[in-house]
Amino acid sequence: MIAIIGGSGLTHLSNLDIARREVVRTPYGEPSGALQFGHLGEQQTIFIARHGYGHTIPPHEVNYRANIWALKQAGAEAIISVASVGGIPDHLGPGTILVPDQIIDYTWGRASTFFEGGDSPVVHVDFTEPYDPGLRQQILRAAREAGEAVVDGATYAATQGPRLETAAEVNRLARDGAHVVGMTGMPEAALAREVEIPYAAIQVVANHAAGRGNSTHGIPMHEIEDTLREAMARVRKILQHLCASSA
Repeated sequence: MIAIIGGSGLTHLSNLDIARREVVRTPYGEPSGALQFGHLGEQQTIFIARHGYGHTIPPHEVNYRANIWALKQAGAEAIISVASVGGIPDHLGPGTILVPDQIIDYTWGRASTFFEGGDSPVVHVDFTEPYDPGLRQQILRAAREAGEAVVDGATYAATQGPRLETAAEVNRLARDGAHVVGMTGMPEAALAREVEIPYAAIQVVANHAAGRGNSTHGIPMHEIEDTLREAMARVRKILQHLCASSA
């Protein structure tokens, strides 16, 4: 069973044939919302909106542990994260879809591990490849089958939010080797690794990052909604092909 975590621009999965919704409680509190169980094609699928179904939960307040725990408890065998990002180099402009392969974590103060507390052993998970290589290849193959162009590989910078970055901060991210910037990729990816669920991401560039491209003097917020609407339709098509090939 594949789980899909929807981010900004994907608060619902219109092509998901929903069979039931389930409110789940976890030892880590409430998830972002009820889990939606259904089918994409023949594939059993679970969907949850990361920011809540009304998009009311900011990135730094998402209960990432509860979301991942709930998906694990529900039987998810793989997790695909969908998120919007800012593009740093010129070639990653608005509307670009990419499948990242690396992460740099700049977040702080978030509950970021299941391995804590007096009775918990010290555990160091291997995070050399933060996104599951096999699942990444499945996404890339599904994109080819869907006829959708995607960028294979990018380094994702996870920032704290909820504010967007300054131009100087984006310059720093570029010097660090980041290609895109967002606010929700961590600790989500690490938590999935801790509970041993393969995890990969499909990211949509919603805008040029601060100080870049047409965001040189400010991010054109009014353009983002149209960009995401068009790009997320393409993401849904990729997910449909992925689930058809995984069934």
